[in-house]
This record gives sequence, structure tokens and C-alpha cells, in this order.
Amino acid sequence: MSDHVKGLLLTSAGVLLVVPDSLFVRLIDGDPIVTAFWRALFSGVIILAGVWFLMGANGFKAVFRTGWRGWLYICLMGSTAPGFVLAVSNTSVANVVFILASMPVFAVLFSRIFLKEPITRRMTLTIAAVLVGLGVLALGSHTQAAASWKGDLWALYVSVVFAGALTLVRQLKSVSMVPALPIAFLGTALALAPFGAPLATFAMDWPLYLAHGGFIGVSACLLALGPRYILPAEAALLILLESILAPLLVWAVLGEDPGGYPLLGGTIVIGTLIVSNMIALRRPAYP
Repeated sequence: MSDHVKGLLLTSAGVLLVVPDSLFVRLIDGDPIVTAFWRALFSGVIILAGVWFLMGANGFKAVFRTGWRGWLYICLMGSTAPGFVLAVSNTSVANVVFILASMPVFAVLFSRIFLKEPITRRMTLTIAAVLVGLGVLALGSHTQAAASWKGDLWALYVSVVFAGALTLVRQLKSVSMVPALPIAFLGTALALAPFGAPLATFAMDWPLYLAHGGFIGVSACLLALGPRYILPAEAALLILLESILAPLLVWAVLGEDPGGYPLLGGTIVIGTLIVSNMIALRRPAYP
């Protein structure tokens, strides 16, 4: 098996495992803070085991040597766990995943601001079209029963924070930041524990909590490995599958109709990113 095929398979598997993330949040009938606690705890433990097996203590030592940038990355990634759960708990799954799909746009803007990288005409047009799609999603939040601007804002927060974390990773590209993920998630679980009663519903919902954290943990490991062997545009296209499949899965299992505005806004966002990344694949030497 070539490295390229290996990268495609690992990345695809990682994307498919993250697709049920929103569904798990919907299926767990409880306090979002408790859901976020168990999600962070179980995924953190699984990633910790994988990192320790593959890298040992040296991986963690390298992260600690990155200084304040490494700790900022840990804090940003740690905050995405409760942010995502609160987003899904307060708005439609379609809105959440379509807003999260806009993350590459914020990453480009941050790269311009902090890394002084130019923004190409292709990315300028991409940003403009994605902003139109997000505007349609925001408009729909006032008309859809399952949607709310509160959840949309949480989804936007997660998208912006992920973009910031990616910018930090690019600044620290000589160091693998994968060992920072279990520190982030386990630290989040520790911080959330006093604000909920995580043991109160564990006996009843432990299979869902375990599966939820397990899927996220394994997915994070695969998505840390797979994109190393393929082009960034290929990875971006595969990751967009989650934005398409997640609302369809929730629709099929729970009957949550995405609605007209989310479908229109999501089509604009996803379609724009697909076209942009297809152009990038034809011209891989350009950003």
C-alpha cells in the first residue's frame, strides 16, 4: 500500500468516525456540561493511550518545550469540547456542521494576520461566498424551530477557535502537537467536573458516553496521522464529508429536518469549499 492510499484510508476512516458526534449529543438526554465532561474524559484517555504507545514521554516533553504557544493551543482545543456540545444542544445539527465547515476561511484570515501570508484571489472569492452562506444560516435561525442563534454562536466560536489552533500548529510545525490533545481534553474534563454531576446519569447512559468519547478519540488519532500523507486540499475535501453526512444521519435516526435555510446556506458553504479545494488540487503548488 502506497503512502498516498494509506493517507486516504486513514483520513476517510477518521472522518466517518466523527460523523456520529452530533447524533451522540442528541441521544444523550442530560446536562450538556455532563455530556461534554464524559466526551472529553473518554476521548482524552484514548488519545493518551495512543500517543504514549507511539511516542512515549518524548512527545509530551516536546509539547511542553513550545512554551506559551503550546499552552495556548491546549487551552483552545480544550474549549472546543464543551463548545461543540453546547452548540449542538442549542441549535440544529445542520447549522452546527455547516458553520464548522467555515473553519478554513478563518484559518486563512488568521494566517494573513499572524503569519503574514498573502490571500489569493481564489481564497478571497471563497471567503466572500462562505460569508454569504453563513448569512443565510443566520437568517434561518429565526425561522427554524430546531435552530437558535445561541447555538449558532457556539458553533461559530468552535470554528474560530479551531482556526486559531491550526494557525498555532503552523507556527510550531517542527513539533507534533498531537500529544497536546489528551492534555487539553483531560484538562477540560477536570475543569468541567465541579459544574455538573457526571456520576448521576453515568449508570444509565454509560454505553453512549463511552461510545461517544471512543469515536472522537479514535477519530482524532486517525485525523492526526492520515493528512500527513495526502495533499491539504484532499484532506479538506474528505473532512467536508462530515458536514454532509452528520445532518443526514441525525435526520435519518431522529427525524430532525434540516429545513430550507440551513440546506441552502450549507449548500453555498460546502459547494464553495469543494470548488475551491478542487481548484487547489489542480494547482497544488498554490495555496
